[in-house]
Amino acid sequence: MIQLILGNKGKGKTKVLLDRANTEIKTAHGSIIYLDKNAKHMYELNNRVRLIDMSGFDLKSSEEFIGFIYGIISQDHDLEQLYLDSFLTIAKADSPAAANTILDSLHGIGEKFHLSFIISISLQADDIDPKFKENIITEL
Repeated sequence: MIQLILGNKGKGKTKVLLDRANTEIKTAHGSIIYLDKNAKHMYELNNRVRLIDMSGFDLKSSEEFIGFIYGIISQDHDLEQLYLDSFLTIAKADSPAAANTILDSLHGIGEKFHLSFIISISLQADDIDPKFKENIITEL
């Protein structure tokens, strides 16, 4: 399953994402991972949430990003939720169409492995494929 937090850059999406991860870890039965473009928010996350600083990985395409996600899943058998901040940057999506293609892949991965993706993305609802409109939890 995917859940989307939408809005222009600088509108507070990261704060919403951080708050949600910190709230969810209190009742989670499995692990929670937070992917971000850097380690800037390390001290804002509960220490039980695993932060992955994507700046240390030289991903060049969205296909490599999806492979990276599969690698995370293969190493963490009790993974429950993946939080993706700065989605367009870390997923190597250079357009709304590319973002929608990646969202489609993540939706399938979530269904297959029974995990949730909570995604902060700098797009508006009009840029999102209509099939994902019901997955929008916050629009700033």
